[in-house]
Amino acid sequence: MQPAPIERLTAAFSRLPGIGPRTAQRLTYHVLSRPDDEARALAAALIEVKERIGACRICFNLAEGDRCVICEDARRDPTVICVVEGPADVLPVERTHEFRGRYHVLGGALSPVDGVGPGDLHLDELYRRVLEGDPDDPVAPLPGAPGGSPVREVVVATNPTTSGEATALHVAHELRQRAPDVTVTRLASGLPVGADLEHADEVTLGRAFAGRRAL
Repeated sequence: MQPAPIERLTAAFSRLPGIGPRTAQRLTYHVLSRPDDEARALAAALIEVKERIGACRICFNLAEGDRCVICEDARRDPTVICVVEGPADVLPVERTHEFRGRYHVLGGALSPVDGVGPGDLHLDELYRRVLEGDPDDPVAPLPGAPGGSPVREVVVATNPTTSGEATALHVAHELRQRAPDVTVTRLASGLPVGADLEHADEVTLGRAFAGRRAL
């Protein structure tokens, strides 16, 4: 019962993750209520991000050009690689200011139920980086890397889900076979700061005990 352009914009908004029909309708009415230049700016930003943003050819993070800003940063340690599932996972790690290495974005996680196997992820590219490095990378690897590999540590930071854990185990197994001298680590998991023990589930509390450390 609405004009076709309104229906099409509402349908477009509803296809976004986390946006239901009512929220999509509110967004449509909000766009209609704003000045024309704001609507044109929104449309231009959508077109620009689709035309200019692609994947970094080294780590597959989002990039404007061949390399992402992290791979181009000479201050980053190229001998440590943090493996994540998607580009959105890079941001929370960066916000900690604790990691100064580089990243490798897999493009998902292993999920046989959904038909996602090793060949559907950027796993071969990861193993190639660990074994050979990046030949045309302007940042030279640090000397003394173990086993002749340009990488000394791979931090597996996949999500703590069933598919994320399966991916982490697969990566660890493959790297042990291909580059046994490279250290493979997994992000610790446990109780969040400020949480009460009574509200923790058994799996989280169990991992907190397994990862306990000396004070």
